[in-house]
Amino acid sequence: MSSKGFLSGHGRQSREEKEFYELKIKAAEYFGANAISQKLEAALNEAFFEQPNDIHGYLANYFSKLSSSPVISRIWGKEIYNGRGQLTVQAEVYCIIKNEEKSICSAVIPSDCRALKDSSQESGEGIPNGAKQNQSVSTALHWINQPLCKMLKGLDPTDQTAVDKLLSDFFMERYLENLDVSNKEEEEEKELREPEPEPSPPPAPSKDKKHKDKGKKRNSKEKPEPSLTPPDPPVSVVPGCMAVGAVSLAVAKTAALLMDTPLYKHISSLRGLQALSPLHMPIPMITLLSCGKASPGKLNLMDEVILVPGAGQRAKQVIAMCLELQEEVRRILSISSEKGPVLVGLSESGSIQGGYDHPEQPLDLITEASNNLGLALGEELCLAVNCAAHELMDYPRGKYEVMNGTPKSPDELVDMYISLKSKYPGLMALIDPFRKEDVEQWEKLSAAIGTSCCILADKAAEQPTCSSTEARPNLPGVKGVILKHSDETTVTDLLNLIKEHTGGLSILSVSYGEACDDSLSDMAVGLGVTYLKLGGLSGGERATKYNRLICIEEELAQQGILGTVI
Repeated sequence: MSSKGFLSGHGRQSREEKEFYELKIKAAEYFGANAISQKLEAALNEAFFEQPNDIHGYLANYFSKLSSSPVISRIWGKEIYNGRGQLTVQAEVYCIIKNEEKSICSAVIPSDCRALKDSSQESGEGIPNGAKQNQSVSTALHWINQPLCKMLKGLDPTDQTAVDKLLSDFFMERYLENLDVSNKEEEEEKELREPEPEPSPPPAPSKDKKHKDKGKKRNSKEKPEPSLTPPDPPVSVVPGCMAVGAVSLAVAKTAALLMDTPLYKHISSLRGLQALSPLHMPIPMITLLSCGKASPGKLNLMDEVILVPGAGQRAKQVIAMCLELQEEVRRILSISSEKGPVLVGLSESGSIQGGYDHPEQPLDLITEASNNLGLALGEELCLAVNCAAHELMDYPRGKYEVMNGTPKSPDELVDMYISLKSKYPGLMALIDPFRKEDVEQWEKLSAAIGTSCCILADKAAEQPTCSSTEARPNLPGVKGVILKHSDETTVTDLLNLIKEHTGGLSILSVSYGEACDDSLSDMAVGLGVTYLKLGGLSGGERATKYNRLICIEEELAQQGILGTVI
């Protein structure tokens, strides 16, 4: 029976035939609304003229281009171990692609559990460091698998700005909540404290005593305690904050994979660079020696002695040169261990750790090794020292414990740096030479050696939180700031920080608790930083990043877009 007859009500139709006809009407409407007939006709016409060997693969590719853009379906977090054997969080992104949910990629971001420890000590909680880290990981997993998963569902993974805005807003809400709780706890503690009784005034000295004291000379060794600006409270680390940075990085990696482009090119596109724009390789800063507070010996000042190659050298060439220098240093130490510094092993940063008594010893050691290899310090290779001075201040005495038993005032430390720079011209940078509170000394040091030695800030330039609207400390003479991708730092945060430091040196550095994720090398190239500080050459978590840096440089050279070395 014709459809015309059916619609006019003539003839008999079974229920099944009626339902089938209605279904065909709905199908025709659905396919018509989506122009399926026209698209099928176009696909078949093109396939006929192309005559592909794999007709099904040809049609699959044709229609895949017409499919909807992928959207985030869920975020999933799980526990993994970082390079120091501590628990951390991995964030995995799932997307709906061609009507199927697929796992795209995952990312791990470090969290400074030492800062968590400092925060707990400041609040008097007395929670062990490992337990504090595990608690932070549990909170991060909850954030990822619950609120963040719901929040990001249905979002376009290529819209990094929108994703990071949601992540930063979420974090700031938790940060303020955590701050309110801390303030309430402090108020409650103050209320519980009983007021201490005021001490009774001492009895007035007798006249005889006054006369005796007049003829008594004050001990010349007794010096008044120096006035010292108290340190700022430690940077507040919100438990679970690594969830924000991990999800942001995972989304960026997802977008790069979906667009079939390397992560470094995707990051550079977020900076506004064109696809074929030349990209500059960051200069690697490689830690050779560690002789800070954690190492044996009296010397505390030099937390890291860092090799900085001269301009115009390829990453592979630089790493080979530094490995050769490292072996020469080991050889010298093994020969002179009876009289000189003691070779202990590897530090947490993957560098040689030894015991030294004076700041000249490690610098003399590197100078000797360089001369043996025919390397000219100050030309092919320069040195930088991470002083980490904020860890050395003895507050009761108001002096830096530069060497055990040899405290120095801030002004004396200025003189020592000037002397070291005069004696070792190859010393091209000092990182955190003072606490950030010693503004006068930052200015004095910059005026004395600032033209030939870069003064850089790491811990001294920290903000309360990376998403904070508060400006970073403006220290006089600082030519560059070390940036880190950790905790609540999003990709957009890093992009904004790079814009803020336009005109100065930019250094991207590894953080405490790195995992075997090579994304930091891509981030450094994409962000266009001047230097990349990855630590020593030992350890899988660092080797993956150095290897990735070499691969990126080779890719750029092959494509003809390797920019001139900065």
